[in-house]
Amino acid sequence: MSSAYPLVKAVHVHAIGVSFAIFFLRGLLMLARSKYCNHAALRYTSYVVDTVLLAAALVLAAMLRQYPFVHAWLTAKVVLLLAYIVLGVLALRRARTRQAQILAFLAACLTFAMIYAVARAHHWAGPFAALQR
Repeated sequence: MSSAYPLVKAVHVHAIGVSFAIFFLRGLLMLARSKYCNHAALRYTSYVVDTVLLAAALVLAAMLRQYPFVHAWLTAKVVLLLAYIVLGVLALRRARTRQAQILAFLAACLTFAMIYAVARAHHWAGPFAALQR
């Protein structure tokens, strides 16, 4: 393993926290019906952070030689990530009704929690891995 691993992992973990914090803030602003929900500064900051997050994830995968569609837990993270992105877009921009916005926001938050649990457990079932035994 590379000596850069701890740094890359720290960048990845911190980018996750910042990315979710921005999403959560935007979600709260959406719930409050604030015009700042989709403010350019928040959107562009999110794009930069998410790019750093993705780059760090790709570097970590290469360093550890663990890849989606080879390792089940990483495949689960990628599938959940795609669901999180779709739900986030629905919550913050595309949902047609207020109820759909709120449901998409809550579902995105739960999906994020599942991504976190899968990453911590290194098992596709995340918090339900113990039930698999």
